[in-house]
Amino acid sequence: HERMQNAIDDLWVYTNELFFRTKAAKAMINQQIGVDINGLKKDYDNSIREYLREANLKVPDINFFQKGGKEGIHSEHMGYILSELQYMQRAYPNLSW
Repeated sequence: HERMQNAIDDLWVYTNELFFRTKAAKAMINQQIGVDINGLKKDYDNSIREYLREANLKVPDINFFQKGGKEGIHSEHMGYILSELQYMQRAYPNLSW
């Protein structure tokens, strides 16, 4: 229980990113080929709060939410992951599968 609550506390700052609309998402919504994810936020909030309550877990009381990830703005901790993911393209330019 404690480990689960700690994980929720640590990761909660990223939950609003789920509902952030990028320029691309807005364009798809305007062209009626995308879903307006903001319309899902209220149901998500209600559901997740109920699930956490049932599990005797608490929604963290925070005011700051991380943002920018969907636009490619990442903190330093992502550098190692991005480097690993970009290895093949950098090692073998114009590689095709």
